[in-house]
Amino acid sequence: MSPRESTVSPKTVALVSSGRHPVSGRAGRAREDARAVEMGLALVGAELSLGHAGDPQDASLQACLKEYLGMFHGLDDDRGGRLSLLAMSAEDDAVPRLAAWLEQSGVRLVLTGQRAECGEGSGMVGYLLAERLGWSIATGVAAIEHCDDHSVTVLQALPQGQRRRLEIRLPCLIAVDSVADAPRQSAFGPARRGRIELVTDLALASEARVDAARRDWQWEPARARPKRLKVVKSTNARDRFRAAAAKSSASNGQVLTDLTSEEAADKLIAYLRAEKVLAPGDQ
Repeated sequence: MSPRESTVSPKTVALVSSGRHPVSGRAGRAREDARAVEMGLALVGAELSLGHAGDPQDASLQACLKEYLGMFHGLDDDRGGRLSLLAMSAEDDAVPRLAAWLEQSGVRLVLTGQRAECGEGSGMVGYLLAERLGWSIATGVAAIEHCDDHSVTVLQALPQGQRRRLEIRLPCLIAVDSVADAPRQSAFGPARRGRIELVTDLALASEARVDAARRDWQWEPARARPKRLKVVKSTNARDRFRAAAAKSSASNGQVLTDLTSEEAADKLIAYLRAEKVLAPGDQ
C-alpha cells in the first residue's frame, strides 16, 4: 500500500534547516531536508506542517524557508504551506525548544534530514530529540511504504543499494536519506502564499538554554584529508608479481641512489607531502 492509500495519517511535521549549494555556496534548501518535505507531502499532502528553530531577523534564513514553502504546489489544497519559526539566538540550544514545541503540538511523526549543511552539522539533533521525547527513531530512510495512526512501515537504505523493511510504532522520528525521492521544484507563487508563523509561546521561551559546550569550541578552516596511497591487491602470487614488475606509468618519477639517511628521509617526507598523506606542517 502506498502512502497516499493510507486511510488515517498521523499529525506530521517536517523539521527543516538552511542549506548551501555545494558549488556556488548560495543559501537555499538543504538537500536531505527537502527530501523529507517531499516525503511528507506524498504522505499527508497539504496537511504537512514545517518547523524550524532559528533567528527571525536573519534575512537569508527567511529566503531559505520560503523555498520550502514553495514546494506546496500540485496539491488538492492550494492555500500554501505553513511553517512555525521558533525564535532563538545563535548561542541557544535548539533541542529543548523543539522538543517542547513538538510535545505541545501533539505531533506523532517527525521527518527531517540526517545532517544539516550549515553550522555544526553533527547529525545528532534527531537522536537528541528522540531521546528527550522518548520516541523511536529510524535513520537512513529511503521511502515510507505504509502509515496509519499506530505505526509506520519504512524502507531503510543499506550499503550497496540494499533495502531493509522496518515497522515502527508511533510516535517516531524519521531521518531521510539522500537516496529518497528527489524533491519537487520550489514555485514562486506557493512560496509567497506560504505563511511563516513566529512562535512566541512563553512556555517555549522558558526552554531557551545556552549551548554551553559550544562556548569551548575552537573554529578553524577545514583542511584536506590525507589521501591514501594506492595498494595493489590480488588473490595470487602471479598477479602480485606482475603488478610489482609492471612499468610505472608516471612520467615524473626519480631514481635516487647513494643518499645519506637524512637525505633519504627528506625525499620521503617531500613525497608524502606531495601525495597529501602528510600536511605541510606535519613531520
